[in-house]
Amino acid sequence: MKKYSCVLFDLDHTLWDFESNSKETLHDLFHEYDLQERGITSFPYFFETFTRINTHFWDLYDRGLIGQEVIREQRFHKVLSEAGLDDFRFSLKFSSHFLTELPRKQNLLPHAREVLDYLHQRYDLTIVTNGFDETQSKKMESAGIKDYFQTVVTSQRAGSKKPSREIFDFALTEVGHTASNAIMIGDNLQTDMAGARVAGIDTVYYNPAGSPHQEDVTHEIKLLLDLKKLL
Repeated sequence: MKKYSCVLFDLDHTLWDFESNSKETLHDLFHEYDLQERGITSFPYFFETFTRINTHFWDLYDRGLIGQEVIREQRFHKVLSEAGLDDFRFSLKFSSHFLTELPRKQNLLPHAREVLDYLHQRYDLTIVTNGFDETQSKKMESAGIKDYFQTVVTSQRAGSKKPSREIFDFALTEVGHTASNAIMIGDNLQTDMAGARVAGIDTVYYNPAGSPHQEDVTHEIKLLLDLKKLL
């Protein structure tokens, strides 16, 4: 096994359980705002609509087709409208409340803390994320994992976003490592795997569902616990 000194991690869907945390947050808000009384048939339908539209918006963002402000201002208008509630002003209020409450959730993906306990004694750990500065920092604080990491590099702070090599170069410069002794762990083939490869960084694709793909990755795992065997 090649010797590494620096491990780069994606945050959402890799360590921080975005699906569980967003589901809990939206369930709370669904009832707080009486959305069923406002014409949205059920929470499962509402959450399915959010998941599909949110994935689409972040894909557009990752490909450089929209900015973060579009996600903040348009995402919930589209979700709520499609689910049966077309009220732009209300959607902005709902979006603001969601972004306040979501980062307070604490769910991590299985074995995340155990793996971080193991790795942080052996490597310099860094988060590389396309998420919002304030939101990502609060997520890590709420989940109790911020102290594992030497630094948190967001696209906002780096001035570039994954899969651009510039954000990876920025992260490595900040922690004083080179691409040859770093490895990137993430769940997204485009932003995490392809981006790190362009930057000359080895990769670990976290693929819990075992989804088929054609991407060139250095390693692939289904469980975060498998990192203890690799690293």
